[in-house]
Amino acid sequence: MTLAARMAPASKRSALVSLAAALVAGGTLLVADPPGEEPKPPPGRSTAAAAWPKAVRADFDPAMPDGPLFAPLLFLDTTAAIGTAPTPDAKWIRLGIRDKTGFRELRRLPYGENPQFEALGAAGADIAWTESTDAQPKIRIWHATRTGPAALVTTDTGNAIFYGNQYDLILADGLVRWAAADGANTEIRSAPLGGGPVQVLSRPGDWSLSAWPWLVDENERRLLNLDTRRTTEVVTSGPETATCSPAWCRVTVMSGDGVARIDLMHPDGTARRRIAGGQAQAAVDDVGVLDRFELLAEPGPDADLTGTTTLLAYDAATSRTVEISPAVDGAFTGGGLLWWSTGANNDEVAWHVLDLRSV
Repeated sequence: MTLAARMAPASKRSALVSLAAALVAGGTLLVADPPGEEPKPPPGRSTAAAAWPKAVRADFDPAMPDGPLFAPLLFLDTTAAIGTAPTPDAKWIRLGIRDKTGFRELRRLPYGENPQFEALGAAGADIAWTESTDAQPKIRIWHATRTGPAALVTTDTGNAIFYGNQYDLILADGLVRWAAADGANTEIRSAPLGGGPVQVLSRPGDWSLSAWPWLVDENERRLLNLDTRRTTEVVTSGPETATCSPAWCRVTVMSGDGVARIDLMHPDGTARRRIAGGQAQAAVDDVGVLDRFELLAEPGPDADLTGTTTLLAYDAATSRTVEISPAVDGAFTGGGLLWWSTGANNDEVAWHVLDLRSV
């Protein structure tokens, strides 16, 4: 049985896919190979323990006291996560916060209605998430604090679009923000966390939310700062693909045989360097976590049998590649935290958390 099947999470984000399966999906930007010599590969690897001896990390047991497995959707720190777990009778999916003190239920939805908790966000003590079911397909946004009850924020979510990254829901300034499609336009919607009218800012094109207040237009190859109205054009001119944040672009360089290597560069094309060979893949959607770490997955010789890969982090601050774990089933990021699962193939599922902010 797969990890996703055993955990039975009620969210698209919690349906884990093996890192060895494919390159992370997402919008791409076409960019050219830089003139001159190919970027040099990074120096030799080191282990996380050797490279980051003071980093805060923890192991997380998914077994609930009443039997089912807890599927973490978003870690709030290395000891607490918001996630889902079915009830023992499999009639309900529970959404709640699990930490050292136990499990605090926030919501429960009927298992038979295919409940989805598709997007989550957190800032400080505030948490927000989306809900939908087959019976109520309209996406709703809810809010709670780490110690308080859940309350509905809004049902006026438009044609909400989510990409499975940490910017699907952005919490800042007492608001929750998300993107919605409206024909040829993209709506940036916001609502007070305490409830109230939804404000809508419409922009022509296919924009997605990035580190606030930035938007990324994958088709037009540009970034927009909503505060300053400054647009940054991504350097483009050839048959490579890149996915960008305001600070970095992950560039996949193609050859006739497939992927040749992965580079990292600033959106204006500067500071370009090779970070991995053609055997590596992006481990998560997010580019340049904390404007510093590019997370990679590298299949080992038995990846076709085990479904696991080696989880790596390229550190742009030190130009060093660090091995996080040699056999990972799935990896995720959010709020400066990295978490991954192991043991899916031997029925001993475990979760591990690393606070990249402490590196």
